[in-house]
Amino acid sequence: MVLVTGGTGFLGAYIIKHLVENGYPVRAIKRASSKIPFYLPSHVADKVEWVEADILDVIELDRAMNGVDTIIHSAAMVSFDKNERAALYQTNVDGTANVVNVALENNIGRLVHISSIAALGRTKNGEQVTEEKEWKDSSSNTHYAISKYKGEMEVWRAIAEGLNGVILNPSTILGVGDWNNSSNAIFKNVYNEFPYYTEGINGFVDVEDVARAVLQLMQSNISGQRFIISSENYSFKKLFDLIAEGFQKKKPSRLATRFMGQIAWRIEAVKSIFSQKKPLLTRETAKIAQSKTYFDNSKILKALPGFQFATIEETVKKSCAKYLEQAGK
Repeated sequence: MVLVTGGTGFLGAYIIKHLVENGYPVRAIKRASSKIPFYLPSHVADKVEWVEADILDVIELDRAMNGVDTIIHSAAMVSFDKNERAALYQTNVDGTANVVNVALENNIGRLVHISSIAALGRTKNGEQVTEEKEWKDSSSNTHYAISKYKGEMEVWRAIAEGLNGVILNPSTILGVGDWNNSSNAIFKNVYNEFPYYTEGINGFVDVEDVARAVLQLMQSNISGQRFIISSENYSFKKLFDLIAEGFQKKKPSRLATRFMGQIAWRIEAVKSIFSQKKPLLTRETAKIAQSKTYFDNSKILKALPGFQFATIEETVKKSCAKYLEQAGK
């Protein structure tokens, strides 16, 4: 029995899909307010034992882990809004601590933790990042990154206490989901012909590849290690152009400089005060858009012989076609 936390999230849904298709009995945690995502096929969702629980409630977690052999912890909060920082740390740090503590108490045999490349920290000078990179406090790190780093520290602590665990650090995940949420919003912005681009560079990966890596690492004997899960390093401009081509839309043509970004996030902050809506751009997202960080995926390719990543071009082409189909275009 595999327990998946965050099963109604973007990546969580694909992890569940791969587990069910490979014959695993799956129990998934969902909050009472969460809905099963529309992109999770009904024939898959119907085979899942859905349990209402919150990772901040240890009693509910303990009940959810009854009879479980393996946990895939993918529940997390992604936010760059300063008004949500308390909830961000609570979910990503305290929630993860709860998961690993209850797992230890229940003698769970295996934990697969979904961390993030953000937990490795960013670089200011464009150096290549590997799993050996040590975290350094820096103004380049967002609060999301800090929360994921601290959450990962809870997992390392549990591994030191005897938990059989492995950690995945995915880069920005692309694929077919709800383009109003998570990294999928990139597709919607380009579809709406957002005219600006930055010179930032980041790692990107197909959601299907992350789910496959989760499954294969779960099945392996690897423990006490972490792996960068990233297909290619792409500039935001190159990615936006690819998506625009897939949608047959105008490519972004206006360079958003660092100075422009600083003005834009301040304007958005003021607008959000009056509109009571989340700002479209924050100080932290403006920072990420300008940073140049390269990620090395060689460790996972060596650990899983035969594993291959889809190219970002393939991922974008497939995703754009599906999003157009969803939009009835």
